[in-house]
Amino acid sequence: MCSLSLISDWPVDHAAGAVLTRDGGVVGSVGDLAEVYPLASVTKPLVAYALLVAVEEGAVELDQPAGPPGSTVRHLLSHASGLAFGDRTVQAEPERKRIYSSAGFEVLADLVETETGIVFADYLHQAVFEPLGMRASALSGSAGHGANSSTEDLMRFAAELLNPVLVSPQIFDEATRVQFPRLNGIVPGYGMFKPNDWGLGFELRGEKNPHWTGTGNSPRTFGHFGQSGTFLWVDPEIDTACVILTNRAFGEWAKPLWTEFNDAVLGEITRTSAVR
Repeated sequence: MCSLSLISDWPVDHAAGAVLTRDGGVVGSVGDLAEVYPLASVTKPLVAYALLVAVEEGAVELDQPAGPPGSTVRHLLSHASGLAFGDRTVQAEPERKRIYSSAGFEVLADLVETETGIVFADYLHQAVFEPLGMRASALSGSAGHGANSSTEDLMRFAAELLNPVLVSPQIFDEATRVQFPRLNGIVPGYGMFKPNDWGLGFELRGEKNPHWTGTGNSPRTFGHFGQSGTFLWVDPEIDTACVILTNRAFGEWAKPLWTEFNDAVLGEITRTSAVR
């Protein structure tokens, strides 16, 4: 894919990425796909997926109490519990606002450990990494932002998101639909959105503008970006996923370049589909 060449002009020392489609598999890649990067908040979709597996197994339930009073697993996964960003301070009642919380994912990890008797990093490995063949991936820190992985591994995860096999269609649909609609909140680095749509561990693009995905991504696009300069999105309208890992922290440099890149990817995928 010609659009992947745009990454060579980014102000980063190392970067790798890939674009996948549901029917065509990997349609393009760039960089060292085996190089391992810190994911920062791209950790959250991986952790959320392990929670979905735990729900399927009956170890936890989406609507069981967890976190602050009145909060549930569902609230924590969708940043609607009222917990603060970095600690377990309660800043609001559940369902009042979308407060982006890494601490909420740490609470979820603790819950899975309690309910299964398995250290959460091991549970994540057994539930997600091992069955998908993600051999370079590991959770070595916070469940909110402490995983490391390679592009090669995240390509396997993206393929799962395009065609789920680890969880049922019903729970996958739930995870990629808006939870607690009309909640306002801040997307770190991008500001306040009204509403700030979120699924179960996945940010939903909705009508947000500006955004880290492309201007041409559909409102149904879901995924996550990380402050370590990483992102993963899936656009179900065109059955396409994109994974990018870099070694430069997210900042003002990334905003125009990511949008330009993602729009180029979307344009190339659309043109290819039209030819077929």
